[in-house]
Amino acid sequence: MERIDSQTSGMSGEFLTVGKLFKRGIQASLTLGNAKSIDIFALNPRNGKNFNIQVKSLRKRNCFLIKREAIDPEHIYVFIILNKPEENEDYYIVKGSEILSDLNKFFGSCYSGENVSSMPAINYGPLRAYKDNWQIFE
Repeated sequence: MERIDSQTSGMSGEFLTVGKLFKRGIQASLTLGNAKSIDIFALNPRNGKNFNIQVKSLRKRNCFLIKREAIDPEHIYVFIILNKPEENEDYYIVKGSEILSDLNKFFGSCYSGENVSSMPAINYGPLRAYKDNWQIFE
């Protein structure tokens, strides 16, 4: 049952992000399938810029499990907390290059010291500065 919930959380986040992009006039295409490296391809028709987007979703506030090796500096990451169905989602939008430029800020102690975490994660705390950072697509 847990696997189904993580799949539905992930798909919910991807569809919601595509909807938010369309609402802002950004053309977006969801990629479907397993083991994909990009969740959404997007184009801003006003400036011709293309974006590769990775979406990480949680049902409630917690850490987003992700390894630094999985972060592409050219991608944009949308971290979304879905919240309860009657509540609005929280979106945190940041460039991969920003995450990689300050691993200690985003990952905390996951990669410092002698004991590297086997489950590295980004906490929502460092992401708060990127809440609703939709202008990244302009």
